[in-house]
Amino acid sequence: MTIPNQLTVTRIILTPIFAWLFLSNNLFLHQLSLPIFFIAALTDWYDGWLARKFNYMSNLGKFLDPLADKILTSTAFIVFASIGILQFWMVVIIVVRDLLITSLRVFAQYRKHIISPSYLAKVKTFIQMTFLYYLLIVYVGETYSFLSFIDRKIFNILLNETFIFYSMLVITVLTFYTGLTYLYSNRYTLEELIKF
Repeated sequence: MTIPNQLTVTRIILTPIFAWLFLSNNLFLHQLSLPIFFIAALTDWYDGWLARKFNYMSNLGKFLDPLADKILTSTAFIVFASIGILQFWMVVIIVVRDLLITSLRVFAQYRKHIISPSYLAKVKTFIQMTFLYYLLIVYVGETYSFLSFIDRKIFNILLNETFIFYSMLVITVLTFYTGLTYLYSNRYTLEELIKF
């Protein structure tokens, strides 16, 4: 197993650890979830950089990498929904769409068909990750004692329910739309795959 693949597997392993820490009633463990998420996310950038720089491309990596990404982001969305920060129905749409499209991409790759994500889909992923970083930093960051000098009103403003709701709504609509455009733009390729 190449180093990029090892990093990808590490990201998958860190994901349930992040969820367990985040949902822990222990303050220290809860606070530890933030750096764990950052480390997991960092492996995504680093394994891609290594694979490109040293040509560590493999079929296993092409299968695991997008799967690991969606497992991490989907888990983060789910844990926020479980504590009432995000609307559950929005999270369901995002998770189902992302896992469905990722599964189709992996299956297409298995059948020797390369289906690259669109530019808009990449923008969607960037916005999703930025939003999750924002929520984690604000929600977990307010519990750090070294940030106690910051007025709690600021954290309350940053975690404004209306802002979070409409931000998540935009992300949900964008995610759903990119899923539809993906299926439509690749309909002929998908038809070929079904014939196998």
